[in-house]
Amino acid sequence: MSAVQEAVEVDGDKRMQFVFRAAHEVGAKLNTALVVMGDKLGVYRALAGTRGLTPGELAERTDTAERDVREWLNAQAAGSFVAYDADSGRYSLPPEQAIALTDPDSPAYLPGLFQTAIGSVLDSPEITEKVRSGDGFGWHEHVHDVHDGCERFFRPGYSAHLVAEWLPALDGRVEKPERGALVADVGCGHGASTIPMAQAYPNSTFVGSDYHDGSIETAQKRAQEAGVADRVSFPSRAGGGVQWHRLRPGDDVRLPARYG
Repeated sequence: MSAVQEAVEVDGDKRMQFVFRAAHEVGAKLNTALVVMGDKLGVYRALAGTRGLTPGELAERTDTAERDVREWLNAQAAGSFVAYDADSGRYSLPPEQAIALTDPDSPAYLPGLFQTAIGSVLDSPEITEKVRSGDGFGWHEHVHDVHDGCERFFRPGYSAHLVAEWLPALDGRVEKPERGALVADVGCGHGASTIPMAQAYPNSTFVGSDYHDGSIETAQKRAQEAGVADRVSFPSRAGGGVQWHRLRPGDDVRLPARYG
């Protein structure tokens, strides 16, 4: 008998409820890896819009091993991520799941969230050691899955709501960029919030800041691709960072980004 059992009376039912709950959480974490796998291999996209595929057909479409695809499909069907028809032996992706798993423009798009979770787990050993020392773990120290996953998860929400709803909800904050202002996007990440604002407010100039240089490099490329690089800048730490003295009180709008 353990010391805990000697000290207090243990409720066996409550103990097993906790064990099952913990097992469920571990199972969910393992499925996170399977979702990331399906996203990276293009399996969800290959299933979307079909009336159902056999493991062999899906493996052929995705250039993957049939045996492994079959096991992946069975696990996904058990978790209701995909549907299975026992009569035909085919697996399909319901339209609701298809939107959430394959449409990168939908606010319901989820693969980035799973990717972020996997990245956080990959970082776990190093974070654990930082907890021992108390040194802290910087955002820039995360693996790329955390940075990329955050952008993929939050970007659709920015595209759908930032300009249309969130900014107008800030009393008096839309009028300035409409007239022309210097706007600071603090913690801009890949520029997923900065660029839509620049597109919506052509009279304004935008400066995005992030202390993760890899994100800044991506943001600079995205601004070029979007055709707003003449009004949007993402200074890197190596280049001296953002010149905050340029942001004069009464002349700027500071809009902190969520993530992305």
